[in-house]
Amino acid sequence: MTVLLARRVGGAGRPGWSLLVLLVAAAVASPVAGVSGYAVAQGGVRAPSGTGAMIVTTAVLLGLVAAGTAVLGTGLAWLVTAYDFPLRRTLGWLLVLPLAMPAYILGFVYLSTFDYAGPVQSWLRSVLGDDLGIGVSGIPVRSIGGAAVVLVLTLYPYVYLMTRAALAETAPTAHDAARSLGAGPGRAFRTVLLPLVRPSLAAGLALVMMETLTDFATVQYFGVRTLSVGVYLAWKGSFDVGSAIAVAVLVLVAAVVVLAVERLLRGRARYSQRGGRGRGLAQRRLTGFRAAAATGTALLVVALAFGLPVLRLGVWAATALADDPGAVVDERFVDHLGSSVSVAAVVAGTCVLVSLLMAHALRLGGGRVVRGAAQVTTFGYAVPGAVVGIGVLVVFQAADDALVALGAEGGTGLLATGSVLGVLAAYVVRFTGPAYQAVDASFSRVPPTVTQSALALGAGPIRLLSRVHLPLVRPGVAVAFTLVVVDAVKELPLVLLLRPFGFTTLSVWVYELASENFWERAALPALLIVALALVPVALLNRSARPVDPMARVGG
Repeated sequence: MTVLLARRVGGAGRPGWSLLVLLVAAAVASPVAGVSGYAVAQGGVRAPSGTGAMIVTTAVLLGLVAAGTAVLGTGLAWLVTAYDFPLRRTLGWLLVLPLAMPAYILGFVYLSTFDYAGPVQSWLRSVLGDDLGIGVSGIPVRSIGGAAVVLVLTLYPYVYLMTRAALAETAPTAHDAARSLGAGPGRAFRTVLLPLVRPSLAAGLALVMMETLTDFATVQYFGVRTLSVGVYLAWKGSFDVGSAIAVAVLVLVAAVVVLAVERLLRGRARYSQRGGRGRGLAQRRLTGFRAAAATGTALLVVALAFGLPVLRLGVWAATALADDPGAVVDERFVDHLGSSVSVAAVVAGTCVLVSLLMAHALRLGGGRVVRGAAQVTTFGYAVPGAVVGIGVLVVFQAADDALVALGAEGGTGLLATGSVLGVLAAYVVRFTGPAYQAVDASFSRVPPTVTQSALALGAGPIRLLSRVHLPLVRPGVAVAFTLVVVDAVKELPLVLLLRPFGFTTLSVWVYELASENFWERAALPALLIVALALVPVALLNRSARPVDPMARVGG
């Protein structure tokens, strides 16, 4: 009897809950399995013409963005961690704000500002002449370099946050020893600190490269044809399923390569250290020109990546509302906003519910297989959106064929016509990962003895969830819901690939208006997306804010 009670408290013997985790993991992995399975079943798929050029373009863009974010993110993290200068604390969190600016919004703002007909080049021509004083008629903004600049400005906070956190937790012993032996600040950073923060830098760069690989709206604005653009054009342009899947397989391979490179950058070395882990580096106070340069550099980055674009969007929105408010806030605006909110709410509720049930199931036990399956559910967020979208189409087509085989009249036609259900399914696959991470983090703070005591007192799984676990993990549930809502509102590739005719969200509307150069009409919905995105950015910055060593000394 005692053994049975111990097994019950330990969570063994609850196959239904373990099966739930396995089913969720299978559903999240199904798009990738569908894309891979289709390619294998067809004996390989023929890539469309121009695929080689797309591979080279994608590789070049990934290299440019990775190098830019590594330099900018690491440099800014070193600046705010190792030095003390005016506005340092304020700038420390302001530098995170560009995460709230989707690249496709910053892209059209920069195009309208710096393109040939924009105010910057027009002013330069009025001052320097039509050849700009250098023998050319215009600066080639619509290029891979222009796209790389925009992506660097929106994605560098991933590297900045992770590197800043690693530097804040670094023991100063090795750095101080290098300085005492005559090494300058730059050399001490390169030879001592950079190897210590390499795992965090690699993780940040992996996120940056995955986001770059997924993006296609921004690069389309700049006339750059990457693999993700190829997937969209093959499917939406010619409805060539085979070509779309062929390019999607290449995108998946690229994602695997990115993750492999991240592991290679980490290497086999262990980065433990002695001498007071968590104390952080002693900050060097800057004065005079150096202090002004440090403050000015950080302010310039914030202005270019967030402040000036928001200001320009605000001016556009105000102008459009003043000229013709009915053309800005009309029935379509309300409909598109309603579509975005409805989809985001349904997806967030589903992801949170699934995540809550999975975390609860793990508390009931299940072994290594079930725990491994739970980790698989975070895979969807790491897979490029183009692969998830095409994978959902493949899975729905297989379901349609199965229904026809079972005698259903004509099947469901999901692949041919698209449906909101397909959009919702892709969203759930994509965003279950961040929801589960947030909920699981809250569960980790609940002592196992609480669960064991409730089970020992006779509480069943459902009552344990509703009366014990749910009240204790409400903060994590709220964070998970907020994160998914904002990610869903910002999401663009999945909606463009899967949406049925006539279904439009705010992100799609912004993309369509910007593609037709209706900058002023796109400004208000773009500002709304940015405002919503500020919520998780604020939460992220608050949780990732390092302890200020100067404040600790003063306290």
